[in-house]
Amino acid sequence: MAISLSLIRETRNTRGMKYFGASAMLLFAASLFFISPLPAHARETVTIGIGTQNTTTNTVTGGIVIKELGLLEKYLPKTGKYSNIDFKLDWQNATSGPPITNGMIADKIQIGMMGDYPLLINGATGQQSKGNETQLIAVIAYNAFGAGNGVVVNKDSPYYQLSDLKGKDVSVPFGSAAHGMLLQAMQARGWPDDYWNLVSQTPEIGTTNLQEKKIDAHADFVPFAELLPYRGFARKIFDGAETKIPTFHGVVVRKDFAEKYPEVVVAYIKALMDADDWVRKDPKAAAEKIQQWTKIEKEVVYIFLGPGGIHTLDPTIKPILVNAIKTDYGVLQKLNRVKQFNVDAWVNETYLREAFKERGQNYELQKQTLANYDIAGKDPICNKPVTRPKEAGEIWIDGGAIVPLSSTVCTFMGIKKYQGAGKKIAVAYVYDKVLGIKVFADKAFYSVSGMGTANFDAVPFMLKKDAEAYAAKAGATVATYTEVLSKLEK
Repeated sequence: MAISLSLIRETRNTRGMKYFGASAMLLFAASLFFISPLPAHARETVTIGIGTQNTTTNTVTGGIVIKELGLLEKYLPKTGKYSNIDFKLDWQNATSGPPITNGMIADKIQIGMMGDYPLLINGATGQQSKGNETQLIAVIAYNAFGAGNGVVVNKDSPYYQLSDLKGKDVSVPFGSAAHGMLLQAMQARGWPDDYWNLVSQTPEIGTTNLQEKKIDAHADFVPFAELLPYRGFARKIFDGAETKIPTFHGVVVRKDFAEKYPEVVVAYIKALMDADDWVRKDPKAAAEKIQQWTKIEKEVVYIFLGPGGIHTLDPTIKPILVNAIKTDYGVLQKLNRVKQFNVDAWVNETYLREAFKERGQNYELQKQTLANYDIAGKDPICNKPVTRPKEAGEIWIDGGAIVPLSSTVCTFMGIKKYQGAGKKIAVAYVYDKVLGIKVFADKAFYSVSGMGTANFDAVPFMLKKDAEAYAAKAGATVATYTEVLSKLEK
């Protein structure tokens, strides 16, 4: 406006009103050209903080897989009240649950994933901090009997079971699902709090100290109780399956965020379900990709998420899992380590039900089943179909296919045949007779009887004590992986 007044004075003094009128009109038109009108509704950017645990293998379909495949972007709402919103995804990786809970309480993370005991603490903390409440809105993966958490010792250790660790130095990430497993195991056995010297160590520090024999044992969550033995310097002596208490990793959201953006929560669950489908469609290729993204070996990823794996991918919130949280709560209450917590008020299946509805799937039907997808196919060694998945085996040929086998004996016959043909075995899998979980064949103990292929039998166990008990009843002997291969030659 100051420029216009100046021009008016200049025009009057030199060329008269007629010239001014024409000039003013031109300048007014030019000013309109350079001034951009404001939109009727300015766009808003909403940042969604998502707390992941990339190296915790049974959470990958809730985090790194969704991120790398761009699955959430596919479902984020764009119409109605979301037509002027741009979503920005802020992926925040952690190695355990507690840092994610801290981020959620600080409102820097709106969606987080963690194991059962950290979930419990997350929910209880939120209920005690008005305005920071969280809700359990989905499960990522579970084991109905507690498998996944475990205790490992150095491979040269003289300890073979949990009771051997009395008075020893045992490390565990405090506040983790593995910590809860240890506390539950102690209470179930009537052991005092000082049964062992329990110290808090992250997976990374615990791994190093175990390898260097600075601690007697290390307890950890997925995948470390399988990963460390696979890497060759540890041996598992206790698995959470021995507790018979279900374990799982789940997804929590800030309640205020979910209520403000319910369609976003539904979108996330649909992305999670897509990620599960992606793994099941080609578990070998998925394991190889997940290794690239997380640096956890594909053979370890596969033992958890492959067919008949230790953990079942299923987003439904099953009653046994809710009851497990209540059991966990009782464990921590006895130790005065948790505040008041209303589990039922914390669980919210609303978003799950909507996601299932939009995908044309039956939520209630899926909620009632504990079925996993199983090993299937034709056994090329014994020339028969796989009909009993929990007695089957698999051989992963290095650089090649994963071959299904119909039994433990057929698996060992296959190992010998492929090795004899000059092929390297990346890994072989069999099933523990007592715990029912998938185990690395070369880390197991076996009850064996007979010689040669005609009447030979081998029954696998993760724990030496279980193999010894079974062999004693069957009149058999206990053998290692190498010894089984040797007996099969005779």
